[in-house]
Amino acid sequence: MTRGARAFAWITAAAACFGLAAPAGAQGGKASQGQGGAGAHAQRFAQLCAACHGANGRSEMPNTPVLAGQHSFYAITQLFLFREGRRANEAMSAVAKGMKDEDLRGFSDFIATLPPVPAPLPTAPPDAARMKKGQALAQEHKCVFCHGADFSGGQQVPRIGGQREDYLQMTLHEFKSGKRVGYTMAMAEAVGRIPNEDLDTLAYYLARFPGGPPTK
Repeated sequence: MTRGARAFAWITAAAACFGLAAPAGAQGGKASQGQGGAGAHAQRFAQLCAACHGANGRSEMPNTPVLAGQHSFYAITQLFLFREGRRANEAMSAVAKGMKDEDLRGFSDFIATLPPVPAPLPTAPPDAARMKKGQALAQEHKCVFCHGADFSGGQQVPRIGGQREDYLQMTLHEFKSGKRVGYTMAMAEAVGRIPNEDLDTLAYYLARFPGGPPTK
């Protein structure tokens, strides 16, 4: 069994454990049932997470992802991977290793309540040629197929529109090199043959996606 297949097996087990194996469109009911957990974990988020990820979920720390606008299913999956040692990050592993299942659910439900936060206004307009190429690359490599036309993701697929450029760049390169193993092989296969320069252009485009994160 490959590393990707093993990771997928772990996530399938986690989904069953947390009651996440719901069909598309059913997640809204799950999220509404978990609002109590979200409220209970709001203060813990402020204490444990805000220093790196921002009080509103918009990180200002290099290579640290924006959590605002992310989905509960995606958030709990990543927390589970950190807790079980399936994703490597010293800070996140230290935070997640002591979490109980109800903590994973509570934090992920709270994250799902954070509305998308636009990136700070740039000091200069985006490079039009690079944005056009990034748009073409996103279409060519079918980024919209999983992440949606507005790159807002859904269920276990992350929101990538408006994500930090440095984090997107790092993540794309890690999927290509095999350093980051997802719960399916989709990302590794999608970026495996894309030149590094094009990965950087994709990160540039997605971070400045002209549609911006939609308001809730």
